[in-house]
Amino acid sequence: MTNTTDWDALPKTVRTFMTALDAREVDQVLATLTTDAVVTDEGHDYKGHDEIGAWVATAASEYTYTTALTGATTTDAGVDVGQHLEGNFPGGVADLRYRFTFDGTVISRVVIEP
Repeated sequence: MTNTTDWDALPKTVRTFMTALDAREVDQVLATLTTDAVVTDEGHDYKGHDEIGAWVATAASEYTYTTALTGATTTDAGVDVGQHLEGNFPGGVADLRYRFTFDGTVISRVVIEP
């Protein structure tokens, strides 16, 4: 079953992860994840809190950008969130999809892709 949803209806862990990631708040991001979580970004896997924390602290840190939710769906398998970015990175605009998988209410995997 798939349901289209808005920002406020997303699980709190997803909202916290997305907001904290944009602000590069490492501790807040890590608080939403299992200790053995995996985040895939640009085809690279970051495993566990140490690698993910380092990724959060440095990912796109040389750029400034704005974000806007473009859509979200919940399924039995997890949550998908679409996000539009505009900023001073190469190309200036990007549309990303975040796929979240959970272990209970905590995020165990995130895949970020165009």
